[in-house]
Amino acid sequence: MNKYIEKWKEDYEFKTVVSAGGSFLVTSAFALYNGYLGILYSSLWYGTICVYYLLLVILRGSIIIAGRKYSMRKNWDDIRKKVYLAEAIVLLLLNLSLVIPISIMVLQQKPMNLTLIPAITMAAYTTYKIIMASINLKRRNRISDSLIRLLRTINFIDALVSILALQNTLIMVNSKGEVNGMLPLTSITSGAIWLAILIICVSTLVQSIRSIKEKNG
Repeated sequence: MNKYIEKWKEDYEFKTVVSAGGSFLVTSAFALYNGYLGILYSSLWYGTICVYYLLLVILRGSIIIAGRKYSMRKNWDDIRKKVYLAEAIVLLLLNLSLVIPISIMVLQQKPMNLTLIPAITMAAYTTYKIIMASINLKRRNRISDSLIRLLRTINFIDALVSILALQNTLIMVNSKGEVNGMLPLTSITSGAIWLAILIICVSTLVQSIRSIKEKNG
């Protein structure tokens, strides 16, 4: 047990993998909670966010599995670059699909009489994600393993999407039957967050392609 504690303190990449496992569970629970809200309130928005987060969980899990499965191979460096490229492409496609729930949120005409419990839950999750992602993003460039950096990038995107979920929930809680008045603000903030996510995804993909070209060139 002591050796794992020492490794946790000294090995930042090991800490990232362990933290990713914990994040895997937390995000899974958050996805299922959104699914529950989607069923409870017959909300397509919460349903699509549930699907998005489940896919994000699968993406995060596939990175961890790939690392554990192939890291001992002699050609691990080449495999890692290919995995990084594949995951970066999937990440970009996944976040392009965010246009669907964002459009639903912006154009939503039917308000929901939500209680404060969903809002508190969303706020707690969002606060946790933003704090952890901000702390770890500062250390991201010090990590040599590209897949570990990708996990950190996914965590940051996770935090940004949670802001969208929180925003929509707060609007529903405080709408009192009227949501049209929030349309301009919702459009601007949602568009800005989505644009930031796409920039991060494209940057990640470009870095992956550049890394492979340097290897082959």
